[in-house]
Amino acid sequence: MPLSRLNEEQYAAATSSFAENLIIASAGTGKTSTIVGRIGHLVNNGVKPNEILLLTFTNKAAAEMVARVAEYFGKDVASKIDAGTFHAVSYRWLKKHDKKVVLKQQRELKTLFRSVFEKRSFERIDADVTPYGGNHLYDLYSFYQNTELNNNFEDWVKEKYEDHEGFALIYADVVDEFESLKKEYGFVNFNDLLLHFREMCQTNDLGYKEVLVDEYQDTNALQGTLIDAMNPPSLFCVGDYDQSIYAFNGADISIIGSYTKKFPNAKVHTLTKNYRSSRPILSLATKVIEHNERIYPKQLEVTRVDSAQAPKLLTYDELFDQYHAMAAQIRDSQTPREEIAVIFRNNSSADGIEVGLRELDIPCKRKGGTSFFDSREIKAILDLYTLLVNESDMMAFIHLFEFARGIGSAMAKELYLAFKALGQGSMFYGLYAPDESLKNPFEKRKLNHQLGLFDDFIELGAVGKYAKLGFEDKFMRNPILKHPRLTKDSATFVHNFYLLFRDLKGVKKPLDVVKKISNSELYKYISEVLATKRATLKDGSIDEKQKAESLTRIERKKLLLQELCKPYSEHERFLNAMILGSSDLTQGEGVNLLSVHASKGLEYKEVYVVDLMDGRFPNRKLMQRGGSLDEERRLFYVAVTRAKDILYLSYAKYDKIKKQNFLPSQFLYEAGLVPKDEAYEAMVMKDADKDED
Repeated sequence: MPLSRLNEEQYAAATSSFAENLIIASAGTGKTSTIVGRIGHLVNNGVKPNEILLLTFTNKAAAEMVARVAEYFGKDVASKIDAGTFHAVSYRWLKKHDKKVVLKQQRELKTLFRSVFEKRSFERIDADVTPYGGNHLYDLYSFYQNTELNNNFEDWVKEKYEDHEGFALIYADVVDEFESLKKEYGFVNFNDLLLHFREMCQTNDLGYKEVLVDEYQDTNALQGTLIDAMNPPSLFCVGDYDQSIYAFNGADISIIGSYTKKFPNAKVHTLTKNYRSSRPILSLATKVIEHNERIYPKQLEVTRVDSAQAPKLLTYDELFDQYHAMAAQIRDSQTPREEIAVIFRNNSSADGIEVGLRELDIPCKRKGGTSFFDSREIKAILDLYTLLVNESDMMAFIHLFEFARGIGSAMAKELYLAFKALGQGSMFYGLYAPDESLKNPFEKRKLNHQLGLFDDFIELGAVGKYAKLGFEDKFMRNPILKHPRLTKDSATFVHNFYLLFRDLKGVKKPLDVVKKISNSELYKYISEVLATKRATLKDGSIDEKQKAESLTRIERKKLLLQELCKPYSEHERFLNAMILGSSDLTQGEGVNLLSVHASKGLEYKEVYVVDLMDGRFPNRKLMQRGGSLDEERRLFYVAVTRAKDILYLSYAKYDKIKKQNFLPSQFLYEAGLVPKDEAYEAMVMKDADKDED
């Protein structure tokens, strides 16, 4: 049974009779075993599996815990436990009640948001303040949803961003129209899942006897209110305030910090025995993290008794010397490649070490940067495929047409709605068999200067300018070509779209579809746009060598996607695997290159933490944008506690490209690896002054 393997502290937590429990589980103290033990205790005491809800921050973590339960109780019992992320559980419940719910990724809804935003003009408002761009306003709205419980969006903007008070009404109106469009098309994003599920919990008893929450320190205000709305008879929260590193995403450390105030009768359990790291590694991590305020007292104990290597500081004269030397050290290491991790705070650090490893032909995989499925060239193919299967997916259409020169998201939306109007509700009918009696298929715009709405759509354009472009006669009769802002380039893009989907008609195999898409004139144009953009230098010139390399990389990705097609014979199954399951697929093998956030929950025999220079780690720029030194210190704690046996901390003194000198990270001073000097005292004084401000 899972309880028999627990130590005394874990057992006490897993078998607690209290209605509210908070388990402080520091790095390597066996929180997963404790959670599995708790589930075993519940099942042994008559709680049915379907009366247990396990909320995690990754579906992988949920799957691992359920698999552990299955080892003891069998798959039939384990499979009935409701387990997953806040969003996955919310989505399952909402789907049960509303089959029409369509979950959209952030990038798609951000495109829809821009299509609304771009219809606004801010020129008459405040000449001294630059309004936020569409993407930034979307991110701001998302942060608002995750963190604000009282104010409406307009008042929240006025309170948080006083210099933008003049734009607040327009911002709020953009949000209102965006929400109306989402409702019209049945679109929901990840925030909506939680908001709608919270409403469901407030009016329905979901039947859970106990809710278990993993990584409780990373919950945000919205997730906190969702747990409150569930109001389960028993609550079991597991977390570690020293590993709260998602403030940028709205995580609120005060939620775990105020647990006993919210639940005065709660029992706090502390797991103190560390099973992962050697004594020297844990000692270094503790020495640094103790500079943060202690919310709950704890003193970790090392259980390992084997001999251990002390953490080593690697110092280099120049930034790139660091990357090349580290790659050479990894090459000579006796540790298996898969057991080595390089952990970085900034993406530029990862780029440097990746180049160093590649030069020595050392395989590596990177997590925390842009993945294969997030690359724009792959997303474009999948968007085209999505439209083939579901022509009602307006977001896929808009996202694709943004590639066309002169077509932004607002105009792309206009074209999509016009096609639907011409096709009496069908975008493809509007493309291939339009109602030519409909002289003006474009929606009439509103005009409201107060809300920034303007009307630059005065009259339809003439189609004669396209006569020499070689368009098919049938296509030339389409009223869509009368859009006044359609140019020869953008009309050619529409025509290539027309030709591609004519060729895709009746194609049955996913492999054949992907090949036709990737070999089409439309996709060649998209590839050219991407490669040109990636090879454009700061002065506006094009690096032709870099462009050729970009096109080669795009070609490789196309071929890889074709390989992924081969096991599939149905469109729906292929798309589900690529779009919904892509986050669980990884590429490559070898040394692990990880951002600190991506390293959370993982462990490796040998770990390198790079670029430990003041300004880079801690990242002073992010601290100025709302971060904090405490959060940066927690990031450092997470990074070093990924190491089991060998830990290297490295920094460079100079960057020859930027001609910039570096000081060691404040954390190296705090760890005792660098003697405290005047530079350190200056850092401390500067941070103290900021705290007073």
